[in-house]
Amino acid sequence: MTEPTVSLEALRQRIDALDNDILRLISERAACAQRVAEIKTDREPGALFYRPEREAQVLRRIMELNKGPLDSEEMARLFREIMSACLALEQPVKVAYLGPEGTFTQQAAIKHFGESAISLPMAAIDEVFREVEAGAVNYGVVPVENSTEGVINHTLDSFMDSGLRICGEVVLRIHHHLLVAETTRRDKVSRIYSHPQSFAQCRKWLDAHFPQAERVPVSSNAEAARLVKTEWHSAAIAGDMAAQLYGLAKLAEKIEDRPDNSTRFLIIGNQDVPISGEDKTSLVVAMRNQPGALHDLLEPFHRHQIDMTRLETRPSRTGVWNYVFFIDFKGHREEPRVAAMLEEVQLRAAEVKVLGSYPVGVL
Repeated sequence: MTEPTVSLEALRQRIDALDNDILRLISERAACAQRVAEIKTDREPGALFYRPEREAQVLRRIMELNKGPLDSEEMARLFREIMSACLALEQPVKVAYLGPEGTFTQQAAIKHFGESAISLPMAAIDEVFREVEAGAVNYGVVPVENSTEGVINHTLDSFMDSGLRICGEVVLRIHHHLLVAETTRRDKVSRIYSHPQSFAQCRKWLDAHFPQAERVPVSSNAEAARLVKTEWHSAAIAGDMAAQLYGLAKLAEKIEDRPDNSTRFLIIGNQDVPISGEDKTSLVVAMRNQPGALHDLLEPFHRHQIDMTRLETRPSRTGVWNYVFFIDFKGHREEPRVAAMLEEVQLRAAEVKVLGSYPVGVL
C-alpha cells in the first residue's frame, strides 16, 4: 500500500471519529435544551423559549472564536441550524411571512429562524401583522427596505396602527435570475413575469438583453415562477428558492443591476428584547408643525453622540400635510445615554412611539 493511500485512509478514519464526536456533542446540546425547557416550564408556564438577544450573543461568539478554514458566516449558519433544531425540541417557533412560498421573505425567515421553524405564508403584510397580534404565530417577517428601491411604505404604515414590537432584523443579499421551464423555447422568450420591484432592480440588464420582451408585473416572484411553468414563450425573474420550488432552470444568473443589492427584513413580535451588546432601536416620532421642528428632533441625537442609521418621513394619519418620522439608530433603549436622549425627544415631540430595541442582524 502506497504512502498517499495510507494517508488518505487515515484521514478518512479521523473524519469518521470526528463525526462521531460531533454527533455525540449535538445530542448532548439537544438534551440540555430539553432540560432548559423543563426548568422554564416549571418556573413560569407560558415562558418564552426563543430569546433573540441570546441567539445573537451565541452567534457573535461563534464568529469571534472561529479560526477557519470555514468562513465565520458559514460557521454561524451551521450553528443557527443546530440552535433551530434544539429550539424545536423545546417549543417549535411559528413564523408568518409575506408569501407565497418561494419568496425572498421566506428565505429571510429561514435565514433568521432556521429550517426547523414552522413558517406560514401570508398574502399581505397586514395579514402578517394580524397573525402575530392574534397570537396565531410567535413572530412575523416583513420586508422594510431595499438598498436599490428604498423603503417598503406598507410596512412602515402598518407599524402606525400596531402595538407589535420589532424583535430583530435580517439582511438578505438579493440575487435575481432569469428562469425558464423545460418546455420554454429559450430563443423565443417574448414575455417576462416578475414583481415590480424586481423589474426595477434589473431594469438595465433587461433593456440590454430583452428590450422587446413584454414585462408583466405580478404579486410576487414566486407567482412569476409558477406562471412560467404553463407557457412556452415566457420567463420569470426570481431567486433560488422559487427556482427550486417550481423546478425551473436559470437562463441567466445574477441579473440585478447592482451587485450589492440587498433587502432588510424585520422580525415582529409581542416581546421586548433585552440588551444583546450590539443593538439597534427603531421609533416613530410625530413633531408639532412649527419652524425648527426637524432641528429640535435631531439635536439630542447629535449631543448624545447617537448614530442615526435611517430617517424616513411618512404622511400622518392625523391631518393633511402633517408628517411622522421613522428613525433607526444604534443603541438599546435601556442604555443610559439612549434613555436620556429619548426622554429629551419625548419632551420636544407631539408623540414618540418606540417600535423596539433589538440585536443588529448577525448573518
